Amino acid sequence: MLIYAARARPAGFRPEPVSDRQSCLGVTALIGLSCQAWSHRRVFSAPHFGVPLLALQWGGTSSWNNAWERTGRVGGHRSLHRGLSSASGRRQQLHARSARPALCSRHGCWAGRQVFCLTKHKFIGLETMSELKFCSRRSPVVCTSGCVASNQPLATNIGLDILKSGGNAVDAAVAVAAALNVTEPCSTGIGGDCFCLYYDANTKQVHGLNGSGRSPGALTIELLKVQGFNETKPLPPFHAHNITVPGAAAGWCDAVSLYGSKKLSMGQILQPAIQLAEKGFPVSEITAYHWKCGAHLLQAPGNKYGKELLIHGKAPHHGEVFCNPFLANTFKELAKFGKRGFYEGCVAEAIIETVQRNGGVMDLEDLKSHVTDDVKPIFTNYKGVNVWEIPPNGQGITALIALNILDNFNIKDMGHNTADYLHVLIEALKLSFSDAFWFCADPDKVPVPTEELLSKTYAKRRSELVNLQRASDKYNYGSLLPVGSDTVYFTVVDAQGNACSFINSNYMGFGTGLVPRGCGFTLQNRGANFSLSPNHPNCLAPRKRPYHTIIPALATAADTGDLLCSFGVMGGFMQPQGHVQVLLNMLKFGMNPQQALDAARFCLDYSTEEGKWHVLLEDGISEAIAEDLRARGHCSQWPITGHNRSLFGRGQIITQGDWWKSWDSSSSKSSHNVLWAGSDPRGDGCAVGY
Repeated sequence: MLIYAARARPAGFRPEPVSDRQSCLGVTALIGLSCQAWSHRRVFSAPHFGVPLLALQWGGTSSWNNAWERTGRVGGHRSLHRGLSSASGRRQQLHARSARPALCSRHGCWAGRQVFCLTKHKFIGLETMSELKFCSRRSPVVCTSGCVASNQPLATNIGLDILKSGGNAVDAAVAVAAALNVTEPCSTGIGGDCFCLYYDANTKQVHGLNGSGRSPGALTIELLKVQGFNETKPLPPFHAHNITVPGAAAGWCDAVSLYGSKKLSMGQILQPAIQLAEKGFPVSEITAYHWKCGAHLLQAPGNKYGKELLIHGKAPHHGEVFCNPFLANTFKELAKFGKRGFYEGCVAEAIIETVQRNGGVMDLEDLKSHVTDDVKPIFTNYKGVNVWEIPPNGQGITALIALNILDNFNIKDMGHNTADYLHVLIEALKLSFSDAFWFCADPDKVPVPTEELLSKTYAKRRSELVNLQRASDKYNYGSLLPVGSDTVYFTVVDAQGNACSFINSNYMGFGTGLVPRGCGFTLQNRGANFSLSPNHPNCLAPRKRPYHTIIPALATAADTGDLLCSFGVMGGFMQPQGHVQVLLNMLKFGMNPQQALDAARFCLDYSTEEGKWHVLLEDGISEAIAEDLRARGHCSQWPITGHNRSLFGRGQIITQGDWWKSWDSSSSKSSHNVLWAGSDPRGDGCAVGY
């Protein structure tokens, strides 16, 4: 068992190992959490936005309202991750091992998905759980006719069935999205948002869809001030005001309409998920764990219909069959009426009733006026590879800025995961996040200087700030001079070579946890990412999209336009960090997709209280490397093991050809069109092809 006990201490957060017989509070790993301590309370928050995520009151059940009254400004928060190890790197862990089968009759893929777990002496609705063993060996999946990789084997199989039925990559991706809503509602769903990138093999063009929702038209900073909320006293993360219009339903429909095969109707695409919801499915081990983590939201007194996602008032157990006829009915409305079946009619009315009953101001017009944006993806050319991301309000630009900075260093000669290599990557990502946290916002509301941020001249200037021997915590967002960027990620490549890189999320686990009557899904809380500072580009405003962490990615050959890979790494602010690390694993070090995902990673976390970055290093990176980074001034924690590995995200990759074996700027994919796929061993999904 790997658990930590956190007792409130005025001097700071110093976890202590405790017996696995003590009760523990599990918290889904949200990258970039921070912690502020008072005499007897802590509030965890997302850095840079001052968003409270979880209040704990040591010695008794937490009171959300009381805790929010004590919430301080973002500048006072302390890094949560500091408790994972002492300054010397000494392990404070208790270990146990367990194995678990995949709950799927057709495929036996197995892997450990780890969960960040905090403990306290008294219990808030969660039992202890044995640590999952991070010890699986996977070979890359190889196939020629089509491939699907997702976080749930049942969903992966549904996507493959759609391909075999004549659907293309987009049809299959939407079917997978719906199936994941059924099998993993504690991460994703139709009550959340989505983004996708689509590669058209015929034209060799990359298209993008922004399926994120906007804030209600009546929601303003002024209204929140009247209600007692401001920059130093932000909204509770699960407040109904944080519900932005769910964009996933429209995103699914528009993706199929614009880029689907036209051979399958929306009803045919959704039918497998409808059947899965009606007949039920055995809940997998890690999904059961996360379901239990979020059950308190579903059980809250104000959540009248949260019971729709419970069995006899409790989260389903591992292996227990869960049926969701309410979600099946919602999907039937979408299948029959298209987008109108969600944004108008009975589903829309149920959403608004739930939001307003819980204090929100969203109305039917907010839903009816929602549109998906067909966007032009952004890219940068890194060593002959065009790396594609969704433009802001998504944070994909973070990865591209970092790659441009890294273009000024000979990182291959440094060696994989050496101290020199990690130091340069860490500094490049610090610089790119410093830009993204300021400039990344809704381009429909504020100007976002995307072209300038992605210019090679700007990257060269920023790279000159990197000291190869010393870490810096003093990077600010750049001065732009005129010159010549809880979730599921999945990907599909079809027999024609079309690719769909897709990501869907509720945000914090179940999002707000609020369930509209008779709908079988929860409403997201993506609005928690807004700033309440009126001078910030990402400040709250009516009908505005917030800074978004979820990002899909694609890579193509710059010379030919051929598809190289469709990939992504889920996990909050880890996502652009993961994109950079797994891509370089293939591009610079010849790793196949599975090896690229298996390799140990680092994760950056910023402490606004201390004004410094913390570097979390996964087990697999040596202690000597961790000490070298500390000597350069990095505040590094090592080793991160067990459940805590979820901090490093969970990815999926499908490559076309084995170009990664020997890449140079003049090479493209290999002559044979074999698909190679990998699925992250930190998750319990799989890749399947035919």
